[in-house]
Amino acid sequence: MTEIEFSDGPVLVIGSAGLDVVGRAISPLQAGTSNPGTMRSSLGGVARNVAENLARLGTEPILISAVGDDPEGHRLLEETAAAGVNTEHCMIIPDQPTGFYLAVLDEAGNLQVGVDDMRAISAIPAEHLRERRGLFKQAGAIFVDANLPEKTLRTAIALAHRSGVPIAADPTSVKLASKLYPYLDRLWLITPNEAEAGALCPHPVPHADRDQAIDAARHLVTDGVSIAIIAMAEFGVGYATNDTSGHIPAVKTEILDPTGAGDALTAAVIFALMNDIPLDEAVRLGVSAAALTLQASGTVSSDLSLEKLYDELR
Repeated sequence: MTEIEFSDGPVLVIGSAGLDVVGRAISPLQAGTSNPGTMRSSLGGVARNVAENLARLGTEPILISAVGDDPEGHRLLEETAAAGVNTEHCMIIPDQPTGFYLAVLDEAGNLQVGVDDMRAISAIPAEHLRERRGLFKQAGAIFVDANLPEKTLRTAIALAHRSGVPIAADPTSVKLASKLYPYLDRLWLITPNEAEAGALCPHPVPHADRDQAIDAARHLVTDGVSIAIIAMAEFGVGYATNDTSGHIPAVKTEILDPTGAGDALTAAVIFALMNDIPLDEAVRLGVSAAALTLQASGTVSSDLSLEKLYDELR
């Protein structure tokens, strides 16, 4: 793996922000009817979650996203800023609602179906990023999620590449994953789950197949990615670089809510690598962050810290 020289600049985080509504059944789900359960709502969005996790770990994140000109959007910006994220460069879109994500979990806490409305994110123009090219030049690393419009995503990656700044990316969903395919050779880090990795590789990645997850990570490296990390939920992660590959088991924990666990993993790995922590340990810290988030009643663990990450591993 080529060693990356990180500057001391902030992490520029570009992509989705919204509100999450998550319902968890208290007994086996039955289709076509109402199911008793528990409900919760919290701030969400892949990029926003990554940014808040980075802030709680002590890194300076700058978020570029979009919300509607509605109470939900103003609340999201205020509370995200209060968590330590710079939200000055987020857009307020007057004719679109703030993004929403609806998730239905079974009684064990496993996602059964998710529906999202990210029309506000789709309204972020490429020009909004070009006008902020100075942020790219100052950044220590850049993160993007695939919710961005294709032209805006292309511009983000081009600006980062020209600035010589490492680029991390999350495919976000199976349907959106292919948007990242043309840019794999420019990515420093990619963090898909098994299904998303299957959309980027020639063959599907079966759930819980450790060897095939590692093979998928190796394939992504062959396609140009520097570090590929494949999340396998309760079966840990498979990872690969040009020099090494391996598997880190999950931390056994009660699953209260899986929403945001992958975003926590991504943020913790970015944080660790930017602080010269070796890859194997960085991935372990990512797995620890995911476990802490699984135990939280929201998309980000409110008491996340480096000390907590190491405590969870012990």
